[in-house]
Amino acid sequence: MNPKEFLMAVDNIVKEKNIDREIVIDAMETALTTAYKKNYGKNNSKVLINRETGEIKVYSYITVIDDNLEITDEEGNTYTKEVNPDLEITLSDAHKINKNLEIGDTIDTEITPKDDFSRVATSTAKQVVIQKIREAERSSVLEEFASKEGEMLHGTVALEDTDNYYIDLGRSNGILPKREIIPGEKIEMGSTIKVYVTKIDNSGRNLVIKLSRSHYGFVKRLFELEIPEFADGTVLMYAVAREAGVRSKVAVYSENPNFDPIGACIGEKGSRIAGIIKELKGEKIDLIKYDKDPKTFIENALSPAKNLTVLITDPKKNEAIVVADADNFSLAIGKKGINAKLASRLTKYKLDIKDVQAAQELGIKIQ
Repeated sequence: MNPKEFLMAVDNIVKEKNIDREIVIDAMETALTTAYKKNYGKNNSKVLINRETGEIKVYSYITVIDDNLEITDEEGNTYTKEVNPDLEITLSDAHKINKNLEIGDTIDTEITPKDDFSRVATSTAKQVVIQKIREAERSSVLEEFASKEGEMLHGTVALEDTDNYYIDLGRSNGILPKREIIPGEKIEMGSTIKVYVTKIDNSGRNLVIKLSRSHYGFVKRLFELEIPEFADGTVLMYAVAREAGVRSKVAVYSENPNFDPIGACIGEKGSRIAGIIKELKGEKIDLIKYDKDPKTFIENALSPAKNLTVLITDPKKNEAIVVADADNFSLAIGKKGINAKLASRLTKYKLDIKDVQAAQELGIKIQ
């Protein structure tokens, strides 16, 4: 391979793998240096590649050391270090060659073999270069996706096995476990879907991007995507609680007392919330108005139940009793306890929901 062809190969790798050109050439130099040392047995050697021409040259080098060759060991014994002329040169001798040299500098001598070194070295260097490029590519992909944890991405459904879907995200595939899809939804191969990044795992041999559509964060990002007022800060989100495929509760508020955050999320004739519900495959959504007063917030969170009495029993442990009349007790609990469970998650309070009779038996006065 002549120098021009070499540079073309480098530039193709850079373009295809989206890796910094200098990283690729550094990897080539490291690999060729390793190959040269192995084939020619000269350890104080290095290979340098001209970035402009692609020309490859081999150099041997000696290192400039201090003129003071006396060394004192830990026991206080002093002895004179011997200079290895193949590896070292004292500073005074180095100045006879170049007065600008300093301790630690090297003096290089070209020793490029007359035989076809590139042909001999290529086979030895190939695996090293491939590994270096893989490492650089992995680092590049990690850098691109590291900030995506907790974010919404679009991808194409590329593969499927017994437990997972594999989503093409561009430079890498993400793993969408089948247990993390919305219950009852059908995922079609080749379709474009929205996914939520739950974790970027860089601990193993391969970078793993873990995805979900059932995570509560998926609902949060959907609202931020569909409701422009979240972007400009007019509407703020306090929390989301979700039972995927069944119901989500989304607590929102605005610092502008004259603005209706729930109305903004619903949109004209329900257009905004309809798009979100469609993406969630019909999952019910309760829009809850957040309130700094925990009693009011808990009452709001237990919607559609109304006329509730909330008693904060332990503010430090976030515990409360909620009393509901006959018409609202079952609504507060919800089917299979879902409404109470989601309200508890949303408010971060442990809620003990009781009917009026049970409350009276405990001596709780209902106002």
